[in-house]
This record gives sequence, structure tokens and C-alpha cells, in this order.
Amino acid sequence: MNDVPLANLAEQGGMTLRPERGECPELDIAFVSEAGRGARNEDYVGVMLGDVTQRTTRGSVVALADGMSGGRGGRVAAELAVRSFIDGYYAPPDTLAPDAAASRSLDAIHRWLHQIGRGDAELSQMAACFAALMIRGGAAWLIGAGDVRLYRMRGGELSQLGVDDVMDVPFGAFVAHAVGLQCELVTRIERWALREGDRLLLCTDGLYRRMPARELRATLSAQASADIVARRLVQTARSRGSIDDISAVVVDVRKIPVLDYRYLEGVLGDLPILAVPACGDVVDGYVLTAILSDGRYSRIFIGHDLAEPNVRLALKFPKPRVDEDANVRQAIVRERWLAGKIDDEYILAPSAIDPARQSRLYVVMPFLDGSTLETLMTQTTISLMRGLAIARQLGHAVHALNRLGIFHRDIKPDNVLVLPDDSVRLLDLGFAYMPGMLAPGPSTAPGTPAYMAPELIKGAQGDARSEVFTFGVTLYRMFSGGRSPYGFNGRVPLYRHRPGLPVWLDLVLEKATQSDPERRYQDAIEVCADLDRFAAGGGETESAARLPLIARNPVMFWKTVALVLLILLLIALAHGLGGT
Repeated sequence: MNDVPLANLAEQGGMTLRPERGECPELDIAFVSEAGRGARNEDYVGVMLGDVTQRTTRGSVVALADGMSGGRGGRVAAELAVRSFIDGYYAPPDTLAPDAAASRSLDAIHRWLHQIGRGDAELSQMAACFAALMIRGGAAWLIGAGDVRLYRMRGGELSQLGVDDVMDVPFGAFVAHAVGLQCELVTRIERWALREGDRLLLCTDGLYRRMPARELRATLSAQASADIVARRLVQTARSRGSIDDISAVVVDVRKIPVLDYRYLEGVLGDLPILAVPACGDVVDGYVLTAILSDGRYSRIFIGHDLAEPNVRLALKFPKPRVDEDANVRQAIVRERWLAGKIDDEYILAPSAIDPARQSRLYVVMPFLDGSTLETLMTQTTISLMRGLAIARQLGHAVHALNRLGIFHRDIKPDNVLVLPDDSVRLLDLGFAYMPGMLAPGPSTAPGTPAYMAPELIKGAQGDARSEVFTFGVTLYRMFSGGRSPYGFNGRVPLYRHRPGLPVWLDLVLEKATQSDPERRYQDAIEVCADLDRFAAGGGETESAARLPLIARNPVMFWKTVALVLLILLLIALAHGLGGT
């Protein structure tokens, strides 16, 4: 890792970023910061290139802050904003996307600075204009508050990315939003694709307010190195009369990484897929004692670690034929990448393995003796209260994943393990979508079509709302005894299969499985909240059998109406004929 903070009176420096395993773009970064008329430079710059893992999940960061206070508070605010933002940006789980991690980090430092500025007289009203550039793979993000600017030179055209948070007034303009300035922080986050040859400039107002756009364009388009351009920019702004602190960070994009479906394997370390072992074999200190399942692409063993013989494990070994299906190979590698990153009681996640120990590709998980929900619901009718308890745990598992930026995308009864005490574990994270992981997605839609939300079938990657859809289909099948919610004429109400279940249960599941994501519950916890609310209201006895016929069986209702009308018509005709 390289954390290069910049401050004081006249500092400059530079660095290069070169990928070790194709995990990042090639960048040249140069920076110059120079104090203005005052004795203290209130600008502060920080650069973090990151290690291989960090560059894969978070990317590299360039942050620049311009302290707003004329006293000591401005300088402190700028330095704290940059340093704390970088620390906070890399702190959340690797599964979070860059924009989510950046937003969390900046919001936390803003609240902290605002509180300090209201509690310390020497740092009164401390605040800083701030912007951070995050670069990961072929994409970049900008998050900012205030008037620190980012420019992009591309193909001879200069453009400002983002807008200034300033408000025009009769006597000039003032900053409307900045870190630590007000109780609430309004930030802007933008994302765009990088191109080879892009030149980016992150700078404070001491520079851009003194340089006309044509001069800025000419300097940035010069065929010179990033460090020479950064120095020229600061010198030009000073020669044009700038008396403010001036900071410029120039980033040259030399090369964009090309990712293929085996990219993640290269980052993790390319482990071979060997012939599947047999019972009795010992692999990397794991003893394989029995076969749990044997499928087309993998074989799962029950076994144990030689160091802990009393703890049973499940070990999944891919078969060499996984190369026939890129999705399957990616699934196994994803599971390996997730090992040790999930800690939730309702999720059966892979266990971490010491990289120095693992000699081939496989996944290790705790072994739990239970039945899948698919097996359970076909063997017995699941009562309302038992089903609600299962739904509550499964919803918690889905929500826990989604909060980490992990979207399962293959929720179904076959992937839900129910233990003898009715506790639940969500299985199989191989098809999960993780915006926080830099890796290409599957070439075809993952998951099981009968459970997939319409937007996934159309090619969307998935979000919390698509998780709600698959969650809803799973619950419907659980309560209906394995039947699908869809028939030839559209959705089939749940009470057609089990009239004794309450009406509100079907209403909740109907909302969860709406084809339009905007009309669904927005996350799994909302589904669970409604289930709990209705159940607490005593809805256990409100069965569909108490509904009028038109609600329970509209086809039968209209057939009955038609029959009655026909009879009445015949009676009327008979009376008419008799009268003549």
C-alpha cells in the first residue's frame, strides 16, 4: 500500500501504478500543493494505491480537500477529511461497491468534523471542500462536496466532471455544501468509464479561478509527463495573480485492464482443477470420509481437518469438466473468494483456507445435518406458524447478504437448509452478484428461471428487489406444497392450493412477486415486517374459505352468474310465450 499525504508550504511528488495480476489500470500520478499568501497551506492531498486485493475491490484513491476556515480549523478539517476518508473507504467489507463505501466513509467523517467544530472553540466552524477520485479497473467514481473540481481531458476536449456546490449571491458566491459545514451533508457521486489516454485533473479554486478555460485546456493537452503538467498548472495560476493555496493532482491513464472470466482466479492465485479425489483420500490435511453428493460439475465430501478430527466439514471439489461451463467455474471461484467474508448465523458460507495450504481448487464449509426446504415441503404440509418462522430466518439471511452488497440470485427451496430444530441456513453463493468485486459477470443469466425476477431474465445483474422476487416465489412454493405461483392464465392465488391459509399471506406474496420492481417490496426485511405485522394481528384464523366466492374462485363465480342469468332468461321467455 502507498498512502502519500501532501501538505505544508511547497510539496510535490509523483508515483506510478502498475498492475501485478491485471487487477488495475496503468496510471501516472503527480501532485503539487503550494501555500498562498498565508503562512499555512490549508489544502491537503492524499493518494492510496492499495495492494492487489484492495485494487481489485476498492481500486485506488486520490483525495483533495480545501480547508474553509481562516483559522486553524480549516487546515485540520482538510487533513482529517482526506486521511479519515481514505481509512474509512477501505474499511467496509470487500463486497461493497466503491460508491457505497465512499458514501459511508464521507458521511461518517462529515458528522465527526461537524461535531468537533461545534465543541472545540479553537476549531470553530471547521469545514473543508472535498473531492475524491476512485479508480478501479476501467471505471472511475467521483464523490465530492464543495468546489474542489475534477477535469477530464479526452481527445482534445476539456470537460468538468461534476458540479460545484456553490450558491450565487449579489456580492459573489458562497459554498453551499462542504464536509463539516452543516448538520446534513449533500454529496454528489458520479461514475464513468475510463479510456486509455485520459488525463484527469483534481484541483482547488486557487488554480481554476485564475486560469481561463483555453489556457487550462492547452496546458493539459501538452505532450508532457504528469509531473511537468502539474507544476506548469500551479506556476501559471500563480503568475496570473492567484494568492490562494493552490493544489493540482494530474492522473494519466496509460492502459485499461482487459478482464476475462478467469480474471478473479488470476487475482486469487490460479489453482489447478485436478481429478476428483475419492473417499479415504487426504487433501491438504483434510480427510475425505464419505460422499455427500456427486453431480455433473462437482463432488461434495463429508470430511474433517486432521487438526480437528471431531469437527465435520463439507468439501466441494470441482470436476475438470467445469471448463465446459464458464458460469460454473466462476461460481466455484466466487465461493472461494467469499470464504471468511460472511459471518451470519443464517448463512452457510465457505470457510477461509490458508493460501499456503491450498494446493488445488476446492471449497470448504461447515457440515450441518439437515434437509433442504424442497425435500421438507414435499414430505409434509408446513403450517402457517412454522412457515413464518422459516420465512423470518430466510429473510434475515437475504437481507444480511444484501447489506454486504451481495445479491444471491439463486434463492430457492433447494438452496435452503432446514436443521432438525427448524433453524435455517441459506446455501450456495456461487451465482451471487457482488458490485464490490471487480470481475466480469456470467455470459448468461444465472440462477433458476422459475424463480428469477423478470429483470434478471432480461439481463439485469440484480439488486435487493430481484432478491425479493425469488424470496417470494420460494415462500409461495413452501406454503403451497411445492406448487408454482403461475398457471396458464397468470398468477394462481395461494388459497387455491390451501384455502385454510389467511388472505393476507397471499397478498404479501403477491406484492413480493410483482413483475415491476417498483411495485414490489424493496427488500426482504420489508416482506418479513409485513408477515410479522399481519400474524401479530391474529390473522391465523382468517382463512380464504371465509372470502366470498368471487374472491376465492372467480371462474366459478362467473359460471354461476351466467347459469342464473340463463335460467332467468328461459323463465322470461317461457312467460312471454305463455302470454301470447
